[in-house]
Amino acid sequence: MPRGVSPKREREYKKLEHKFEKEHRYPGREEEVAARIVNKQRKMYGETKDEKEKDARGQSPDRNLPLPDFQKLTIRQVERQMESLSAAQLRKIRAYELKHKHRKGLLTSIDRKLSAH
Repeated sequence: MPRGVSPKREREYKKLEHKFEKEHRYPGREEEVAARIVNKQRKMYGETKDEKEKDARGQSPDRNLPLPDFQKLTIRQVERQMESLSAAQLRKIRAYELKHKHRKGLLTSIDRKLSAH
């Protein structure tokens, strides 16, 4: 794992590595696969050096969305905040979600909310 990784990500890495060893998955490559999974999560949630630099320059992909730090929100957190959004804002979030994370549960919730508008 890279230096400066949060304790949470370090625990996830160790847990995955242990799980792969126990299940005899990826023999000899447990560390590599666990590191790749955790690094992918770090990038997705804006925790890597490159993602932090993009955010500092104002180039974060979720910068202009109606919900601040959308990229880091869970489906449940987004659903709670959707009540206060207009149809146009919901469409903007839906477009971002389709392009980036494509979480089916969230897309379904957004579609339901849009059809109610």
